[in-house]
Amino acid sequence: MAIKANGLHHFALAVSQLEKSLTFYHDILGLSILSRPDFDFDGAWLYCGNDISLHLIVNENIQVALSDSRQLHFAFSVNDVYQTKKQLMSKGVEIVKDIQSRPDGVLQLFIKDPDGYFIELTEG
Repeated sequence: MAIKANGLHHFALAVSQLEKSLTFYHDILGLSILSRPDFDFDGAWLYCGNDISLHLIVNENIQVALSDSRQLHFAFSVNDVYQTKKQLMSKGVEIVKDIQSRPDGVLQLFIKDPDGYFIELTEG
């Protein structure tokens, strides 16, 4: 019998510079900083909504070698993808794939975080 997973709880990313990542995820994408246990390694937890959190774990020697968003990405929903694009551009965030409509009509756009992870922003 298969195990019944109850849902996604958190996902973790290795990051090279915690402050740069916190600026990106907290200040630019607007994720709330959560309290984090006193581990013996640096990091931060951020709230993504729907009881899901993002765990940033510092690893100064990471090498993210992702060639495109189909290899690995994660997505956040936004209310207005066009307004989001304007805000991202005003903050110097590179748009990797411009706004397009998926076959199901959902609008999406892709950016990268400071370490090169692909992030999809969706509306719809």
